[in-house]
Amino acid sequence: MKLNVSFVLFFLCTISLFGQQKITVEDIYSGAFRAKGMDELQSMKNTNQYTVLNYDAASRSMQIDLFDFATLKKVATLIDTKSHTVLADGIDSYTFSPDENSILIANNTNQIFRHSFTADYYLYDTTNKKVSKVFDFQVQEPTFSPDGKKIAFARDNNLYVFDIASKQITAITSDGKKNSVINGITDWVYEEEFAFVRAFDWSKDSKKVAYIRFDESQVPEFSMSMFKKDLYPTVETFKYPKAGEKNSEVSLHIYDVASKGTQKVNLSQYTDFYIARMQWTNENNVLSAQVLNRHQDNLDLLFIDGNSGAAKVVLNEKDKAYIDVTDNLTFLKDNSFIWTSEKDGFNHIYLYDKTGKLKNQVTKGNWEVTNYYGFDEKTNTVFYQSVENGSINRDIYSINLNGKNKVRLSKSTGTNAATFSPNFQYFITTFSSATQPTTYTLNEAKKGAQVQVIENNAALASKLKGYNLPSKEFFVLKTAKGNELNAWILKPKDFDPNKKYPVFMYQYSGPGSQQVNNDWNSNDDYWFQMLAQQGYIVACVDGRGTGFKGAAFKKVTQKELGKYEVEDQIDAAIVIGNYPYVDKNRIGIWGWSYGGFMASNCLLKGADVFKMAIAVAPVTNWRFYDSIYTERYMQTPQENASGYDENSPINHVNKLKGKFLLIHGSGDDNVHVQNSMQMIEALIQANKQFDSQIYPDKNHGIYGGKTRIQLFNKMTNFIKENL
Repeated sequence: MKLNVSFVLFFLCTISLFGQQKITVEDIYSGAFRAKGMDELQSMKNTNQYTVLNYDAASRSMQIDLFDFATLKKVATLIDTKSHTVLADGIDSYTFSPDENSILIANNTNQIFRHSFTADYYLYDTTNKKVSKVFDFQVQEPTFSPDGKKIAFARDNNLYVFDIASKQITAITSDGKKNSVINGITDWVYEEEFAFVRAFDWSKDSKKVAYIRFDESQVPEFSMSMFKKDLYPTVETFKYPKAGEKNSEVSLHIYDVASKGTQKVNLSQYTDFYIARMQWTNENNVLSAQVLNRHQDNLDLLFIDGNSGAAKVVLNEKDKAYIDVTDNLTFLKDNSFIWTSEKDGFNHIYLYDKTGKLKNQVTKGNWEVTNYYGFDEKTNTVFYQSVENGSINRDIYSINLNGKNKVRLSKSTGTNAATFSPNFQYFITTFSSATQPTTYTLNEAKKGAQVQVIENNAALASKLKGYNLPSKEFFVLKTAKGNELNAWILKPKDFDPNKKYPVFMYQYSGPGSQQVNNDWNSNDDYWFQMLAQQGYIVACVDGRGTGFKGAAFKKVTQKELGKYEVEDQIDAAIVIGNYPYVDKNRIGIWGWSYGGFMASNCLLKGADVFKMAIAVAPVTNWRFYDSIYTERYMQTPQENASGYDENSPINHVNKLKGKFLLIHGSGDDNVHVQNSMQMIEALIQANKQFDSQIYPDKNHGIYGGKTRIQLFNKMTNFIKENL
């Protein structure tokens, strides 16, 4: 049979053109493109090994597997849930005892807020392979004592100690009461804005427990109706200090396990303050605490005597804007300590002696340290992550404590993160870029040489080839005002420079944030690629106020949240609108949370630039948001009324010209639906037409069941209809 060559070529071209698979919202939010990872990866402390939580689909069981850092070979399965019926519900998380012979396992987790939860806990003995339920009730934050003999935990706003051998429980506090007093667990605003829940810590000799007490009795309450499926809605009420309102009164206490007595730390020199961090130092009887004033521009690092409760300031930091609190404080054997600070204009590592005297600035340069990994005392080496290779990238470095002998340990350009072995001989690199799904490799820590690939997500990369997806183009966008801003643009794969395309802009824009970063991002990226497949250009610009370009760039928005960030998005849209292949009359913008606040403001203040906007869970008036976050950047409404009012979209509704979709979850404990309800009322009274969607009982993340699929289909349809 004779082949018609022209027909074959036409047929092959047709397959290439029409055989490209299309991404759907259902694909994205049902997990079709989920990358493989190393769940609950933990480096052991006593052996050169690590553990990973694995799921066996065949047996529907979960295992905690132990691996050797040097060879990557599996040493053992420490526990398999199929052998223990009490763990039939699986393993949610786990922690090791100090000797690593016991594992505290959490399951049946019940989420409270963003980070906090209660759970059932089981103690597993890795020697005799026996598992036992620790408590007949759910608890919070159970933590082994350093000697491994006891577990401190919180329940119903009180703090307790459990003796493992005798199984006796001793109450440390008894005055805990919902919406009144919390012991050892942070209140809502601390959890959300200082990002920690466990507000207690064991001394190194296991003799004392220090804890923060929150008296929230004077904090105003916020109530949310929860509709569920009951005949009558229920009401959830919790303490939420909005900007300028009363915060919890905090105090610091030290409990002696032997005497069962409690000493209150003397903090009488402070008023209206925060205890942003507390931890015991390497000296058994010396506790450290970081105390911030309400403006968060003055921080004292205190050393506290564990017997008398007397406190002394060993380090003080001041800033014209605010001080970022981190978890980087690390005490060395002699109680000298490593500290990170922005005091020279960029975030860097510093070494202080035990009295608080500066010994050395370890890292220097016009770039930021973004993560501190640890210190190897044998070689005097610090390991850290930074943006030395460009603010959109992350790399892993080692440096001597004297600031010399710096080595770049990561080799690929993109986002590199590390988990080090206990002896700092090896590290596992987690790497991704805008074009490379997450990979995990074993590397040696002297020069960073790759030893072995653990997981490269080759199957996902191969699957994605069938979709022929476009890639982000990173560039620096210069506005008419001269501001140079990191940006990326995503064009349709069949991009034609002679055509005019609509543009959909995405941003978050909050202080210190970053959306223009060279990594394998989230499901939202697949959504953007789906929109590009449907003929849209998607763009993202990090304006002033975002992070990793120095303190001056980040803190320029101080006392004016929403002013410069909105200017930059409008100016960027004008620049993009003048590209020859862009239809400047069809530019839209979208964002979630702070990004929703921005999208709303951009559509209103940039009414002649943006044709449409979608705002999800937005702050619409900073007076409605919490004290710690808002006052960090804005001070109080009483001090800065104009900063609040002039930059809140609720006060600019009369400027609305374009199409607006406003979305919120009614159970949002973070950015309350009150923000959208009052925005809706303002729009109604301004006689403006708009679209809105409320998700019953959904929190700030708006997820669960088919929720994300419905949400992103709704937004997709809105874009198609209005852009």
